[in-house]
Amino acid sequence: MWVTSSPTTVLTPTAVALGNFDGVHQGHRQVIAPVLLDLEPADRVDRVHATVLTFHPHPQEFFTGQTRLLLTPLIEKAAQLSAIGVEQLVLLPFDQSLASLNPEQFVEQVLLKQLKATNVSIGSDFCFGRQRSGTAEMLQVIAAKHGITVTIAPLKNLGDDRISSSAIRQALQQGDMQRANQLLGRPYRLIGKVVRGQQLGRTIGFPTANLQLPPDKFLPCSGTYAVRVHCCDRDSVVDLSVVPTLPGVMNIGYRPTVNGTTQTIEVHLLDWSGDLYDQTLIVSIEAFLRSEQKFPSLDALKAQIQQDCNAARLLF
Repeated sequence: MWVTSSPTTVLTPTAVALGNFDGVHQGHRQVIAPVLLDLEPADRVDRVHATVLTFHPHPQEFFTGQTRLLLTPLIEKAAQLSAIGVEQLVLLPFDQSLASLNPEQFVEQVLLKQLKATNVSIGSDFCFGRQRSGTAEMLQVIAAKHGITVTIAPLKNLGDDRISSSAIRQALQQGDMQRANQLLGRPYRLIGKVVRGQQLGRTIGFPTANLQLPPDKFLPCSGTYAVRVHCCDRDSVVDLSVVPTLPGVMNIGYRPTVNGTTQTIEVHLLDWSGDLYDQTLIVSIEAFLRSEQKFPSLDALKAQIQQDCNAARLLF
């Protein structure tokens, strides 16, 4: 997938879905679907390019100055978008100049001049322009004056839950992996490189791989999880269908039993041995097993880890 943040290198004309799309969840895919349906044959020189336009940094991060943790950091977001058929990801630099555009200027300067958009898809809660003054319906009216068709996707619900990035974050904070994964439409994943830790796990019979994640990755609550793991030899997300799946347990936390002071993400693979250093692990979180706790001894910790492994085996 072509990824660019420069207007001069955008592949045009475009059919474009607008939004932040953090998580690329089921609701986001409903917004993106209309630009994929309008794809033309790949060998046409003047074909319309299926495009997602998002903002970088996130507007909230720009206005507050505070780093925003993401469900899908850039590499992960690009992989998810590519997997569903998006051809181009445009990372529109969000700065004061962009924030100052009124709705009409946004349409003229961004959608017309930069993207040469033929049609646009947005969610019904989409807002744009200075002080978020533009609504989805307003975009539809303004764009029509320039011959651009705007599709407004309704908000998508799952039972009584509205599918949103906020709802997924809340579920992850509560350790409710079933709800989070249902809203996403896939297991929540952590993708990171294996780095050297204190190697305590191997001394008690449960060697772990210590994961180094992107600093802006949103983490579920501390605790122990049943996970499925794919091992890769590079940072990019590959076609997981051709990579063996390994069951395991993962702990997110501060290791209070050994007086840990920094948060770690440690993965133990069930019934497996080998060297994972410098490998990239794609960890799909299937279920929350228990909260983090402090044990009176390493033997008690070892006994609990064995119970965690048994619970994961039963689950899988």
